[in-house]
Amino acid sequence: QVQLVESGGGLVQPGGSLRLSCAASGPILSIHTMAWYRQAPGKQRELVANGTSDGSTNYADSVKGRFAISRDNAKNTVYLQMNGLKPEDTAVYYCNGEGVMTILGGMTFWGKGTLVTVSS
Repeated sequence: QVQLVESGGGLVQPGGSLRLSCAASGPILSIHTMAWYRQAPGKQRELVANGTSDGSTNYADSVKGRFAISRDNAKNTVYLQMNGLKPEDTAVYYCNGEGVMTILGGMTFWGKGTLVTVSS
């Protein structure tokens, strides 16, 4: 079965950096879009960034210029480099895969999340 597993979260001071990773495993033929979402306490889950298999990327306005998404399609892995972190970036970050192709067709999968805390 397909699984998405995030890693790299933790506690960082304001202005610091973190790199999140998400590896998709299982009987995957291809993945169209891999994305990072986040959910802060008391708020709705929101899109942070996504990247398609052809290299297109999209970012939330709040992270443009600070975060960078990248993919290793051969490894079915997506990364999120986060620089200039702010306290308002504190959230659980979730990995998402859309158009995850298996022999059963295309489906959407979510990871369980990794906590990022930005605090002094």
